Amino acid sequence: INMETTFKIWETSRNVYAKFLENYTLEQLNTIPTGFSNNLVWNLGHIIVVQQALVYRLSGLPMYISDELFETYRNGSKPTGTTTQAEVDELKNLLFSLIEKTKEDYAVGKFVSYNEYTTGTGFHLASTKEAMEFNNYHEAMHLGFMMNIRKFI
Repeated sequence: INMETTFKIWETSRNVYAKFLENYTLEQLNTIPTGFSNNLVWNLGHIIVVQQALVYRLSGLPMYISDELFETYRNGSKPTGTTTQAEVDELKNLLFSLIEKTKEDYAVGKFVSYNEYTTGTGFHLASTKEAMEFNNYHEAMHLGFMMNIRKFI
C-alpha cells in the first residue's frame, strides 16, 4: 500500500491543529468549558502522544517524546488547565517534527514488527500501516471535539 495519501491526510490534519494554536490565547487553550472534560490544548497533546504510542511503541520502537509528556496526555489523563506557553510551543513543534521523523523512519524501513492492538473504539490494528491509518481517524475525531469546544470559549 502506498503511504503517500496517508501522510498527506495527516499533514493536512496537523496544519488545521496548528491554526488552533495561532488563533487562540493561552487562556482559551487551557479553558475547559462547562460540560466538557478537556480543553483545546489537551486534545492537541493527546493526538501527539497517541500517534507515538500507536505507531512507535506498538512497533517496539522508542517514542520521540518524553515519558512526562506521554503521561500528561495519554488515554485516561485529564487536563490540568495550566499548560504553559513553553509547553504549547513544544507541542506546536512536535506537531510537525514528528511527521518528518515518522516519514523518514518509514522510508528507511524502521517499522518491522507490530504488537497487535485493539483500540478503545474497537479497531483491531495488526500492522504499523493500519496504526497510521487509524491515527488519521483518531486525529479527525479529536479535531471534531476541538471544533465543538471552541464554540464555548
